[in-house]
Parts: sequence; structure tokens; C-alpha cells
Amino acid sequence: MERIPFRYFVPVALLLLVVACWVVEPLRWTLWILVPFTLLAVWDFFQPHHTLRRNYPLLGRIRWLMEDLRPFAQAYIVEDDLEGRPFSHQARALVYARAKGDLDKHPMGTELDVYSDEYEWVGHSIAPSRNTPEEWRVTVGEGTCDKPYSSSLLNISAMSFGSLSARAIEALNAGAKLGNFAHNTGEGSISRYHRSPGGDLIWELGSGYFGARREDGRFDADQFRENAASDQVKMIELKLSQGAKPGHGGVLPGAKVTPEIAEARGVPVGEDVLSPAAHPEFDTPIEMLEFVTRLRELSGGKPTGIKLCVGLPHEIFAIGKAMLETGLHPDFITVDGAEGGTGAAPLELSNSVGMPLREGQIFVRNMLVGIGMRDKVKIATSGKIHSGAQMAKSFALGADWCNAARPFMFALGCVQSMNCHKGTCPTGVATQEEWRQRGLVVEDKAPRVARFQSQTLFSLREIVIAMGLDSPWEMKPLDMRERINGARSDAFDKIYYFAEEGVLLHKPQTTPLARHWAAARANSFRRDG
Repeated sequence: MERIPFRYFVPVALLLLVVACWVVEPLRWTLWILVPFTLLAVWDFFQPHHTLRRNYPLLGRIRWLMEDLRPFAQAYIVEDDLEGRPFSHQARALVYARAKGDLDKHPMGTELDVYSDEYEWVGHSIAPSRNTPEEWRVTVGEGTCDKPYSSSLLNISAMSFGSLSARAIEALNAGAKLGNFAHNTGEGSISRYHRSPGGDLIWELGSGYFGARREDGRFDADQFRENAASDQVKMIELKLSQGAKPGHGGVLPGAKVTPEIAEARGVPVGEDVLSPAAHPEFDTPIEMLEFVTRLRELSGGKPTGIKLCVGLPHEIFAIGKAMLETGLHPDFITVDGAEGGTGAAPLELSNSVGMPLREGQIFVRNMLVGIGMRDKVKIATSGKIHSGAQMAKSFALGADWCNAARPFMFALGCVQSMNCHKGTCPTGVATQEEWRQRGLVVEDKAPRVARFQSQTLFSLREIVIAMGLDSPWEMKPLDMRERINGARSDAFDKIYYFAEEGVLLHKPQTTPLARHWAAARANSFRRDG
């Protein structure tokens, strides 16, 4: 006799239970539970789309339940303090503690394996500094701009309204106002929630030119001039690419274009909006620098820079050659690492495209130093910078200031649930659903944003003091060490190449950058030869 398939068992068993409970009057109350499950099992039995549910009615749904719970179980039960991606539990706990003003100390020494490649360190001095200022700021645009900006050393990196909720944007900007640091708008432009708290803004302009856009998607100079004139807008950042999805455009579906998002971006409500992969306003390095110069002039002389994730090194040197040929230059370059990114992106781009922050920063630094322009162009870095130690590493490689995105999300209460792209963020940070945002109280979260930023700068200051220095800009690559293997380590300047001042102008052939320099052209981003 052929065995009855298991797929019949659950629906039949539930139907029999329903009948039994109906017959036995004291058990009839259980029908409120059994009937819905029975109907669900029968539906699974007959539906044609999911094999697992069709073969294992009701029970097959356990798989989807476990998939949904997996990130939380992993984060809270399975992983240890040093595991967890993209940020470990230890990293998140540090941000939470500093944002709340809780104790951020760690007992019993490091949990890192100091003889593995996960450990790298800064050299401390036996004569710590006694003259370290309480605060440092960096002036951007001095000598070039009519309105240079005195920037904090840690600012909020680009996150758009639309990707983040209204309350998240408002809390971030209110925190920036409290802490006297800057808030990058992201390419979604300036919303009412950026404006209402009054914090300093870095207006990021992407290829969609939101907030300065004509109906055909091209740049609108009059709109740009009007928005850039705001006293809140302190700097302009032209986004060429970003770490999460370099070289990738996008479409904002019409269903997500609410009246508030449409108002901020200057687009029609309910219509699909395209952000092309490439900027329509320029094609060459020279044209890009001319556009940057035009933005600076239209803004009334505010510092204007570019943001990019390094991909093809010759393109960085093409920008350098264009700077030499035209005499034009951005006021700053923000280097985004491939490890950065708050929004959703195609997995192949996140995992396999773009240069990590450290190598990318070194390429940009080498280009500027190599052509003798480092004193004219500031460098900002962003990419998983969540602590004073991470900032110190960037400064040792030549940064002037740092930006952070996801750590500021943690300061708002983000629990890394990995639901940013679904609009189902449980903490109200990355969602447009009003009931989910309800839990994010701006008046409570804004001080946390300011506190995290302040405490992180305090930790950077402690490192500077321990190194016997008077400012983070005195840090050099030789002050940082990295493990090569379990028995040997070396200073950064022995592991990576750091160009000497003007070397690309006089003897580029003697450097490891020679082939990239030779392939670069001021009038094209394409490789020469």
C-alpha cells in the first residue's frame, strides 16, 4: 500500500481537530485559533507558487519566519562582541554608550588577537602632550571662497530625506545644531526637516540635481542659486559616486514620491524620478572643474567640493592634470570608501565594485601632493568611521576631517535590522511610515546625536595627547602600524606608497603611480592607451 504523502497530514489533522472541537462544546472556544490556521493550511495546500508551502502546508511557513528572525537571533544570540556585519556588536555598543552618555570604557583589555591582521595601532609617546587644545576646527575654502567655512572634524555624512524618515532628518539636524557641526543633506536635497532645526548644512548635489533641477532633469542655475543662498548652507558637495554603489544611478519609484519628498527634490508628486549614472552637465575632468567653479560662484562664494569612491586610479590623476591645466580646483574632495553606504544597493556593487577607504584616500592624497596642490584642497573621508581610533587612522593618512553616516543612525536608535531598503525599519530611522516613526522622539534623539559626536572627538583628542602631539594633522603614516603576519608588523609608510611633494610634476616615472599618471588626460576620463 502506497504511503500517504506528508502534505495531506497537516490540513487533514487540522480539519479533524476543528470537527472535534465543534462537537465537544467546552472546546469550541479553540475554534478562534484553529479555523484561521486550518484555512491557511488549505490555502498553502492548493496554491501553486511556493513548493515548500505546497508540500508542507503551514509548516513550510516556519522557514519564512526563521528568515525574518535570523538577523535578530544572529545579532543577539549567535554572534560574539567582535562579530556582526557591517558593524560588530562592540562597535555598535560603543556608539550607543556615547550617544546616551553611558560609561564607554571596556574591561579586561582588548578582545582582538593582537598577533593577527585584525590588529593595527598608533604609536604613543612616553611624553604625552600638555598643550592640546580642547577643540580643533578646519577652515575650508580659505583664499578661494568669499564665505569659507570653519568645519568640525566630525560631520554627518550624506543621507537623504526619503531614505531616512522625516523625524530622523530633523533629529540629525537638531543634533548638528546643538553640537555645532555640519549635516550633509544627501542627494535628496534640502527638505523642510533640514531647515526647521537650523543646523549647518552641506548641500550634496547628485546627478539628479534635486533642488536645482529643470523638468528635463538638467541643472537649473536659478533654483540652485536660490537654495544655496540660505545661511544654513555652508558648503556644496558635487557627488560623482558613492561607496555603496559607485557608478550606479537609480530610479525613485513614483509611489515613493510623496508631496514632502517632491517639495524637497523639486519633482512632480507620484512620478518616477531618474538619477542617471553620469552627470549630464559635464563629460571631462576639465568640464567637471568648470562646473564646480560655477557652483561656487552661484552659491555666493561658498566652499565647493566633490565626493567620490575611487575606482580607476587614472581618473583621479586626470582630475589632477585638469587642475594643473586650468588652474581650477575644488575646495575639498570627500573620499568615500567601498565599505561605506547607508542605503540599499545591488549586492554585486556593494561587494565587488569600488576601492576601500584606505587605498582610495591614499590615491587622492598622492595625487594632490604629487602635483603640489595639497595645500589648496582639503580631504574629507567617510567609510565606517565610528570612533576616535578610526578618525586617527584617517588623519594619519592625510585627512582634514571625517564624516560618518551609520554611526549617527545608531545614535538615533538604529539596531542594524537590515530593513532599510524595505521601509520597515523598526526604529523609525529608515522608513516613511508614520506609525513606525512615532517611536523616534526628536527631542530625545537630537542630544544623543550631539553627544556621540562630542564624545568621539574627545576620544580622538585623547589619542592625540597620548601620541605627544598638539593636533591630529601632525599624525603621519609612520605613526600607524599594521600587521603583515603573526611575527612581523611595519609602519604604514613602509607598506603603502606616499608620494613626495611635486613628484608627479618632475619625475613621475620613478613612482609606482607612473602608469596611472601616463594614462590620465585632462580632457577625458577615459584611459589613454
